[in-house]
Amino acid sequence: MTGPKQMGSHERNAIPDGKTPLGRVRGLGSAGHGGEHWIKERVSSAALLLLGTWFLVSLLLLPDLDQSTLAAWLSGPFGFVPMALFTYLCFEHSLEGVKVVIDDYQGDEGGRMTWHIVSLFLHVGAGALALYALARIAFGA
Repeated sequence: MTGPKQMGSHERNAIPDGKTPLGRVRGLGSAGHGGEHWIKERVSSAALLLLGTWFLVSLLLLPDLDQSTLAAWLSGPFGFVPMALFTYLCFEHSLEGVKVVIDDYQGDEGGRMTWHIVSLFLHVGAGALALYALARIAFGA
């Protein structure tokens, strides 16, 4: 007669659904989904860092900072396109950050959804106005 079968560590920790604790949480964040949000914030941060550097260097290289010089600079593709991307990414990154704040401080699920919707409308509206203003400056009235 042999003794009881020795179980491996992963078998001892098995959950009734057949998955180990590590298998249940692998790829999941604290909110129950993967790290897509975290990666999106980091990528947009890096892009904003590059575009912000471009913006500051571009302004320093301009001969003057009057309205006509800035309008002429923004009317070209190397002024308008990166500036439009910078504007869009600023609002996108802000929206992602506000989502985190709402999730952290709003305990009520209904209130959280309401604030997410309000935040989305405000960010999209303000971003659209900013891009419209940029286009008006670049392409004239």
